[in-house]
Amino acid sequence: MLKLRNVKKKYKDFELDCSMEVRPGMITGFVGKNGAGKTTTLKAALGLIRPDGGEVELFGKPAAVLGKAGRTRLGVVLADSGFCGYLTIRDLLPSLERMYPKFDRAAFLEKCNRFHLSDNKKIKDFSTGMRQKLHVLFALSHDARLLILDEPTAGMDVLGRDEILDMFREYMEEKEDRAMLVSSHIAGDLESLCDDIYMINDGHIIFHEETDALLGDYALLKMTREQYQKLDKSHVLRFREENYGYSCLTDQKAFYMDNYPDVTVENNGIDTLITMMIRGERV
Repeated sequence: MLKLRNVKKKYKDFELDCSMEVRPGMITGFVGKNGAGKTTTLKAALGLIRPDGGEVELFGKPAAVLGKAGRTRLGVVLADSGFCGYLTIRDLLPSLERMYPKFDRAAFLEKCNRFHLSDNKKIKDFSTGMRQKLHVLFALSHDARLLILDEPTAGMDVLGRDEILDMFREYMEEKEDRAMLVSSHIAGDLESLCDDIYMINDGHIIFHEETDALLGDYALLKMTREQYQKLDKSHVLRFREENYGYSCLTDQKAFYMDNYPDVTVENNGIDTLITMMIRGERV
């Protein structure tokens, strides 16, 4: 659905060199600290910036030859984009219908009503969360095959986020040939939604794993300095020295539970993964 092969973009103090793939029927999460390269990667995938090298492929074709019709199959939410604040939702409808042949006006307005987005109120008077909901509802309104979403639930309260995540799941279940690429700082959203996770740091992909494996096989080990010295470190991905001793990230939780019963084993999550992969050291 989307492939990036050694996509490069160089700025004065930052360089991107990224390879990743979003497969049909999959929801792929994209994580990393601020400034790691997430937004640059998404903009390169969408053709909003021109890469200095590498290849971007959308729907099995080079992105450069996709054309206007092909791009209507994309649903996009970017953190730094939006609709003119002096327009209302009603004002937007004619343009959206001209731009997207499969735009579903009735379904779009029904969802706006469901989320209490007034169709005759100027968008500039919406709250941050309301504007974000509008962007998401538009991305879902024209039968896109691939959704590329940068922080889609930013600014929403817990209930609003939960409703949007349910809508994403329903959208994927409607047709088998859809896919999503979602970046978010809210780890719980990605853990409950995504099939696999990519992590980027300093412009490079440093981690890729299926979410089930991440939540089931990975763990944080906590131990004293003496326990660390005796530990078989063949399955330790990263370690950090702490006040009490050491913490270690592993992808073989069962091995350490079976062989080191005195070591504390904590279930792993995306937040812990990011911290250990970026701030931890290699063995």
